[in-house]
Amino acid sequence: MTTRVLATLLAGSALGLSMACAALPAQAQEFAPAVVFDQGGKFDKSFNEAAYTGAERFKKETGVAYREFEITNEGQRDQALRTLVRRGASVIVAVGFSQAAAVDKVAKESPNTKFCLIDDKLDAPNIQSVTFKEHEGSFLVGMAAGLVSKSGKVGFIGGMDIPLIRNFQVGYEQGVKHVVPAGEVFTNMTGTTPAAWNDPTRGAELAKSQFGRGADVVFAAAGATGMGVLQAAADTGKLGIGVDSNQNHVHPGKVLTSMVKRVDVVVYDCMKSAKDGTWKAGHRVVGLKEDGVGYALDANNRPLITPEIEKKLEDAKAQIIGGSLTVKPYQP
Repeated sequence: MTTRVLATLLAGSALGLSMACAALPAQAQEFAPAVVFDQGGKFDKSFNEAAYTGAERFKKETGVAYREFEITNEGQRDQALRTLVRRGASVIVAVGFSQAAAVDKVAKESPNTKFCLIDDKLDAPNIQSVTFKEHEGSFLVGMAAGLVSKSGKVGFIGGMDIPLIRNFQVGYEQGVKHVVPAGEVFTNMTGTTPAAWNDPTRGAELAKSQFGRGADVVFAAAGATGMGVLQAAADTGKLGIGVDSNQNHVHPGKVLTSMVKRVDVVVYDCMKSAKDGTWKAGHRVVGLKEDGVGYALDANNRPLITPEIEKKLEDAKAQIIGGSLTVKPYQP
């Protein structure tokens, strides 16, 4: 073999090796989003399912698949996040305030991974956190409850007794009192542990108790537990109010409306901005003005929300956005 031929072969090999090495970082940097659903499961017809809807929208529009993990017990939170980081996730959406401690810990260990935390606030260069003005959306469904109630008595059933759920409660109470100053609001919380999110039997019991006291509309802000509340309302000829996702279809004609939190939009925006390179760390608070919360109106509840009621809700919504009507959040 001549010196010239050997040099040519070596040069070709070097070029091939160089091209192969250049390709490696591109593969390693392939965009891989992930989502960790909280307890209750991704098909809870409520909070988790809203997150699932947003992730599915991202997948459908971009063609990029996402990885997922469904938390079934408290001890899995750190493990789930670390596993997704190890598998190369580019951005991880953690659904629910109860994942805050795990996100805080794992984000510090993994500075090159982006995290999006929903329903709590953290401050770190690789964490984006989003919270909602639940009291604003709850005010509107409280108005709706007060406007349709024949007894002047309505109910609220929360899941786990925490400030987040109390925020739904106080907004709802203000909305009821806004239209029925002498109205009465019964309140029950399902429990003080995460099990409170997934106990529809207990939800039904609490709802029946409130109906027995004269309530004719009950708002459930309790995750999957709320399915029991809505069932009890349908069974007794009363009205329920759904939460987080649009639950009007669960019992058509028996769900007055649903207080929607646009968790789907938040999840979609987190994944999309991370893919597009526009993702930013920091804390965002979204309410009526940002279309982060609202009430659901569709064919399933149109006969219940008359044009007159809708106008009153829309007027109040405009006033809240404009600042002439103030809804106070929960103060511990």
